[in-house]
Amino acid sequence: MIGVIMAGGKGTRLYPLTANRPKPLVQVLGKPVIDYVSDALLDAGIAEVILTTGYQGEGLISLVEDWNNNKSGMFSVSNEDRPMGTAGSVKLLQDKLTETFIVASGDAILSSNLENLISAHKLSNAKMTMALWEVDDPTQFGIVGLSSQVGGQINPDLSEGYITKFLEKPSLEDAFSNVINAGLYIIEPEVLEHIPFDTKYDFSKELFPKLLELGWPLYAMKLDGLWFDVGTPSELIRAQNELIAKRMDLPFTIPPGQVTLEGGYIFDTAKTQSKIIETVISHQSFVGKDCDIESSLIMNNSVIGDNTIIKNSVIGNNVKIAANCVLTGCVVGDNVTIGSGKKLTGQKIGS
Repeated sequence: MIGVIMAGGKGTRLYPLTANRPKPLVQVLGKPVIDYVSDALLDAGIAEVILTTGYQGEGLISLVEDWNNNKSGMFSVSNEDRPMGTAGSVKLLQDKLTETFIVASGDAILSSNLENLISAHKLSNAKMTMALWEVDDPTQFGIVGLSSQVGGQINPDLSEGYITKFLEKPSLEDAFSNVINAGLYIIEPEVLEHIPFDTKYDFSKELFPKLLELGWPLYAMKLDGLWFDVGTPSELIRAQNELIAKRMDLPFTIPPGQVTLEGGYIFDTAKTQSKIIETVISHQSFVGKDCDIESSLIMNNSVIGDNTIIKNSVIGNNVKIAANCVLTGCVVGDNVTIGSGKKLTGQKIGS
């Protein structure tokens, strides 16, 4: 079975972190988001993986070269000359996808046993099987209604079943389900015939509703493990904290309340009175004395000055923040310098 990882998006909601890198290369706990996806595919026995790339694709090409040298699978790249949408990018690979294949989004963290999903697909005789994730608030996602039989009534208590209905970003009153499309699909090759060639086309908004109208059997199943759409800075921080709490996919030992990746440095909090809670300090970064840092991510090679407060913020690579600053709910891009005493709330800084 071939795996396809869609990695062509710009990640505009994570800007300016994505000004110099595609969204799948944003790191969580020292590991690019797309690495979590490729590892899940390899663990499920997927030996060949193709990345579809577009925006800032050069970095992904370099990553694939590294994977071929250090991972057990075979990896390659399909580059889009222009944005083709999720389904349109996969259509370009039609000549290679002649048997059942799996498609995954490269910009969501995935730590799940995909063998269960593959088995469910085979047993259901469906033309497509979709991975689902349960959320508390479905209004920002595409929700899915399930039935125990093709074309049956929606049963919101099912954890797997045949897809009966889709609805994008419903109001709370209209939400018939709290399970959402997790952007991971197992697909039979004949589905590709319904994707127009050389046209921007989307799986969830266009192709799957069309297949449902045609009466094709579409199946879905909730994922186990963890899944995160890291489309916003707050979700990026939440993902890192959940991974820390669950001790999943972590290549290092975690001290209580904070994570220091190899080469990062924090003063002894007992001596300096610094408070560092639910925060990751990445490679070669430095946090000064008497700081208060909570629910944040400090990326590589950054320096945080003394007596600085950072909360619910993401700080990019090679950032210098001087002493006595306060940053709340901010996103700071790479190579930014912030002078002493600045007080910033909810700002995106950098380009």
